[in-house]
Amino acid sequence: MSLVSELNSLDFSVYIGGPLQAAVKAQQDASISQVNFIKEVGFIPATAAVSGGASAVPAQLRYVDFNYQKSVPNPLYDPTVTGSLPTKDANVSLKVPFLTMLTIPALRIDEITIDFNAKLNSVETQAVSSEFAGNASVSGKIWKVKFNASASYKKTNSSTSTTEKSYTLGVHVRAVNDELPAGLARILDMLEDGIGSTTT
Repeated sequence: MSLVSELNSLDFSVYIGGPLQAAVKAQQDASISQVNFIKEVGFIPATAAVSGGASAVPAQLRYVDFNYQKSVPNPLYDPTVTGSLPTKDANVSLKVPFLTMLTIPALRIDEITIDFNAKLNSVETQAVSSEFAGNASVSGKIWKVKFNASASYKKTNSSTSTTEKSYTLGVHVRAVNDELPAGLARILDMLEDGIGSTTT
């Protein structure tokens, strides 16, 4: 088989299409992983209704509560009153959606490079052998001479052709944590806007 025929016989749909299909599958898995992450981490799972008991509770956004103290202006401060202080300690409660505190995975395949190298070496060897054999004899008397001779010649040709094949496949994938989809980014912005503190 010639080198051109060897190259034409390669199934490039396997060598090129295989890595591309794997990349698409990886991207799909990454998107599903993002959805599962939001559902499992950002929400308290829904509970089903109990017959004759509690009713069903839908999934609810998970919050993180922070309680701390800080100094706030004292509305009862009177500089004319001995012991009156301009500030006082107050308890502050802060309720923050858990999702706004996390980096949501948004893995995206940015670039994929496929290097496929085919190395074909065609080696043809030819062997030629020849064999010659002969003998002669002479006998005679004074007026008669007898000459006997025989010879044989044999030539053998043989040729072999071999093709050495070696293939290398290199796949380079560059993935980045992409920006969040517009809808999800908008929801997170709304959650952040809803963060407020309560002072008591």
